[in-house]
Amino acid sequence: MHGPWSNLRARVFPDHWSLLFGQIAFYSFVVVTLTGLVLMVPYEPSVQHVVYDGPYTPLHGVQMSQALDSTMSISFEMRGGLLIRQMHHWGALIMVAAILLHLLRLFFTAGFRRPRRLNWVVVFGLLIITLGACLTGTSLPDDMASGTSLAVLDGVLQATPFVGTQLSALLFGGDFPGDVITRFYPLHVIVLPALLFALFIVSGLLALRNKPAQFAGPGRTEDNVVGSPAAVAVVKGAGLFCFVTGVVSLMAALATINPVWLFGPADPANTSAGVGPAWYLAFLDGALRLAPGWEVVWWGRTISFAILLPVAICTLFLALVGIYPFIEERVTRDRREHNLLERPRSNPIRTGIGVAGVVFYGVLWAAAGADTMAVQFHLSVNALIHLFQALLILGPPIAFTITRRICLGLQQQDAEVVKHGIETGQITRTPDGGYVEKHRPITAYRRFHLTRR
Repeated sequence: MHGPWSNLRARVFPDHWSLLFGQIAFYSFVVVTLTGLVLMVPYEPSVQHVVYDGPYTPLHGVQMSQALDSTMSISFEMRGGLLIRQMHHWGALIMVAAILLHLLRLFFTAGFRRPRRLNWVVVFGLLIITLGACLTGTSLPDDMASGTSLAVLDGVLQATPFVGTQLSALLFGGDFPGDVITRFYPLHVIVLPALLFALFIVSGLLALRNKPAQFAGPGRTEDNVVGSPAAVAVVKGAGLFCFVTGVVSLMAALATINPVWLFGPADPANTSAGVGPAWYLAFLDGALRLAPGWEVVWWGRTISFAILLPVAICTLFLALVGIYPFIEERVTRDRREHNLLERPRSNPIRTGIGVAGVVFYGVLWAAAGADTMAVQFHLSVNALIHLFQALLILGPPIAFTITRRICLGLQQQDAEVVKHGIETGQITRTPDGGYVEKHRPITAYRRFHLTRR
């Protein structure tokens, strides 16, 4: 057998810590899948109403769907059920965080350049599908928190001009709330997990086909990889899987998450559960809060930009993230294959763009908690909204400018270190009466690392 798949045992894999985020995402997916298989057995995906008579006395006699009733039974009657539920939820959150960090690592180290552009698209697809899986999963308990999220989703769909009513009816099977669980359940337990598994397989195959990317250093070239042998990498991966499983289990045992018994059953007439959006979707809620309440009447229909504008901006933002490698390649006309990663300071423009994007996302994310901030710090909600609106417009260009200047300053500092060495803080007097500071020569590895740009 010849080609990129030959002699896998002799392959060497870089072992830099920043390369572990992708593995953490996959191991979290394994934990989520195993716990999900356990939860599938007692869960009832039905909106048929029953009267609760379980061990949680505050809800005795309350009408709820079979979905929520079975979730309550899992939490309070099934041995280890609450632990499994919380491991499932915490594992999903860790998975989202790991994929986001993996994307950031690929971006700031230029790990998306040829021949790994497809890797970026696959990881971005993992993020989008994972968000869909999380959204459908949090809706399955049919509690007040999930009902509020679905009410917001229905409002966004209804505000879409011309096709909003049809989209809402298609999703909910009629008027809200409809029977959305019977639609979300197969998506959550079959379709989306299958897509995630397929993308993880594709990501692994691409990683084996392409030469592993690594940071520059002595002995590390475009054609020579320095790291751990395949056998050692497998052992490290097994250890990391045990570590991820242990962390998820510890978090599930010590930190309560999604306490559906406190929220009660979903009620379309009550759209408040006293909770905010999930952190990974908070930027969408923040965009809705910051959008101005503009409306126009067109062809006899009222079109609200308070919905269309944030949806369009967030969609455009995600689309730009997904196709960024192709945009940079077209602008820079760099079609060479790169197997060495870059330090963020080595490309001030790209790093500035990345930080500007993070600030844009962060402002939207923070705006989702404007009401909570106003209550906690005794501030005006309107003043906070105006502040976040200003930050959304001014923050990214300011962040880009500052980041670019910092990168250029760090490059200049690296040049000084290469030229003069490392400052020791020791001042000596020269025979002619002057004063100079002693510098310690840098190592060959440090010199190579600093001059590789």
